[in-house]
Parts: sequence; structure tokens; C-alpha cells
Amino acid sequence: MKTLLHGGTAVSGTGMQKLDILIENEKIVQMQPHISAADAQTVDCTGKLLFPGFIDGHTHFDLEVCGTITADTFASGSRAALRGGTTMVVDFAAPDKGDTLAYGLSRWREKAAGAACDYGFHMTVDDWNEGISQELGEMLEQGISSFKMYMTYPAMMLPEGDMFQALLRLKELGGIAGVHCENSGLIDALTARARKAGRMGPASHPQVRPAPLEAEAVGHLLRMAQVAEVPVIIVHLSARESLEEVRAARRRGQTVYVETCPHYLLLEDSVYSNPDFLEAAKYVCAPPIRKKEDQEALWEALANGEIQTVATDHCSFTLAQKRAGRYDFTKIPGGLPGVEHRGQLLYTCGVAAGRISEAQMCRVLCENPAKLYGCWPRKGTLAPGSDGDVVVWDPAAEGMITVRDQAQQADYTPYEGMRTKGGADRVYLRGTLAVDHGQVLETAGVFVPRGKCAL
Repeated sequence: MKTLLHGGTAVSGTGMQKLDILIENEKIVQMQPHISAADAQTVDCTGKLLFPGFIDGHTHFDLEVCGTITADTFASGSRAALRGGTTMVVDFAAPDKGDTLAYGLSRWREKAAGAACDYGFHMTVDDWNEGISQELGEMLEQGISSFKMYMTYPAMMLPEGDMFQALLRLKELGGIAGVHCENSGLIDALTARARKAGRMGPASHPQVRPAPLEAEAVGHLLRMAQVAEVPVIIVHLSARESLEEVRAARRRGQTVYVETCPHYLLLEDSVYSNPDFLEAAKYVCAPPIRKKEDQEALWEALANGEIQTVATDHCSFTLAQKRAGRYDFTKIPGGLPGVEHRGQLLYTCGVAAGRISEAQMCRVLCENPAKLYGCWPRKGTLAPGSDGDVVVWDPAAEGMITVRDQAQQADYTPYEGMRTKGGADRVYLRGTLAVDHGQVLETAGVFVPRGKCAL
């Protein structure tokens, strides 16, 4: 079946051009100012923007955390992703300490079997030995080219010597690591002080994970990467001070990629001061939401290209699950829902607000993640030969984000009541209509094997 998207304006990382797009057999086959195809189903896209399918390079579906499991499975999370224009996610295959990487990957393949959008996996490295070192190469052979390491969380973090060895091994193989940067020891010390003082409500969460400790960890990682002579990704960067560490490393000649998230661009740390426990607990995530000046620094860095991707770190829980930390904030499952609303948030508060252009939005949601995670040009671009993943975006659409109208399974949204400008009118997944005016249709996602970083 052929589909002709007629009369729209195609968006790329370099600009916009009025082009028709012809899709056949899951691929874009032609792009021209005017295409005639009598045998194609023609869709009038006049007045619409045509983006490549968005890629969310940081999601956590069906993940065990704090003795519970995230509210969104791959089935529900991927449908929510599609509704917002995201046609591919890269989730985290997370073996427990002592497990092989192969076992962790097999578990996540089973979890993802019902995904509605396309997907890939980062492999979490939470242990280090000769067997894991050998398996890293095997992972790349299977299309897993990016790896996650933690500098906090005892169950997942690597000692710095092991992390350094892992970075050297990834340099040898051509893989790349994304690292969660926080100072675990000082977080523990500050948490102990809060506990001794009886300050166990959500307001203590940002106090025990302050911005300087994120920046210190970022700087520490980047010095390790400097000695190893290897590029790294700083995931979910939240603070102005952390940006300064990245800038210093880049001045030294290092290659550093940066990801941030919508909640760091749009929310302020005053959310933790709400006297209603659940209202404050909603926003517990790590790193925590920061201050207004951090927001402003992130927007500036996004506009000038210092931040390469905006992902969600989607890790959703219900209010009942958040209630587990009613008397101890350290037991609140950390994470926010967001995979459904990322495009709307970035367009509303970025493009429509004049902070970034449509081309910049395309770079951070489409092109850069595709290149960074090794699936370019199959994904992330509108070009002949690429997958027919297209978001027909209505720039004139107006709406409001509300829990009553979302596909995500959390029973709240951090952006409740926010008025939006622009939205996904239709979403095509490999040429198949996946979303039609907000209605998610039946589609089947596939695993996308990825190669080396090309950003």
C-alpha cells in the first residue's frame, strides 16, 4: 500500500521545505515539491508540519524499582509514546548483579514483545568481570551499541575502577556509555543527617541530592573519560553547574554528549515544598527538579546546541505506589511519566515561545538521538530509504494536558492543566497509520538493531 502525504512542510535539522512524501512498503520512497501517485492513498497535510518520528532515547517500561513495578508496561508505554509522536524508544535492559548481560537482554526482549512502537535497548552494566567484558562485544553484535552505568544506587553502581575498565573496553569495541552522575557517598551522608533530624518528607529529597553533587560527579566522570580518551553521554543533566563541567571538558577537547528532560526545562524545585505529601511525592526523581536559574541555563544550552537530546526518563508510578514513602522520602519510587507529552511540551514552551526553532526541535527529538544511538538514517530523518515514520504536526492545535486524557498509566501528570500549542494530528509508523487525531490504532513495533554512534 502506498501513502502520499500531500501539501505539508517537511522539517529537518537544517530547516523546512514544502514537500510531498510518498511511502511504500514501510519506507519513504520519494520526496518532491509535488508528487502524483494515483494508486496511493492521499492525505491532505496542508498547513501541517511533517517531522520524522520522534525518538525517546531514555525510557523505563516494566521496571522493578523500590519493591514495585512501573505503572507502564511496554504495551501501554509504547502506545502513549505513539500518541505523542514518538515512533521509537530506547529502553534499558537491566540485569541484576550477578546476572549475565545475555540473561538481562532476554528478559527485556520478552517484556517488549507487545510494544506498539519500534524499540531498542541500552544495556545496563552494573557488574564487572571478564565475562561481562566479553559480553559487551556480543551485545554490539546483536545491535546493542549503548550502555548505561550508574555512579549512585548501590544495587546498580560500579566502583570507579571498574567503570574505568568498562570505558576502556567500550573504546576498544566502539560502543558508548551513558552515565547517571550523582555523588553516592555524599547523598548517603546528607540522607543520614536528614534522618537524624527527623526531616523525612519529600522536601528533603532535593536537599540530599543538591546540584553541586551532580556537578561533582559529572566532572569526576569526565576526568575518567579524559584519561580513557573515550566519549560519554551525560544522561538527564539537570543543573547549570553540571553544564559548566561539560563546557570545561569540551574546552579540553573531549567529546561529551548531553541529554536533558522536559521536567528539568519546565518545573521548579518548589514542587517539593507542597504540604500535601502526595502532591510533593509526585515529583520525586533523580536528579531532582532544580531551580529557575537551572531551567534558564538549560534552555540557553538547548538553543545554542550544547545539549544534544531531550528524552523523558519516563518512569511512571501511580499515587498509591508513591505513597510507599509516606514516612520516609527515600522509599518513594523515583521517576516521572512523560513519554506521551514530550513533543507537545517542547513545541509549546520551546518553538511557540520563541526559544528554539522547528529545526532545533527536529535535531533534539529526531536527528541527534538517531545518530547518537546508531540508527541513522533508518530513523530520525525524512529521506528516501528511511523508515516511513512521520509525525503530521498541527502547529495551530490548542489543548490542555490532563490526566483524564492520557494513555500513560500513571494516575497523574506533572503537567496537569498546562495549555499547549501544537500537537500530533497523525502519526505513521513505518508507513502504517498509528495515531489518527489522538486515537491510537493497532500497530506492532519491531526491535531495531543499532550500530555505532554517528553524531
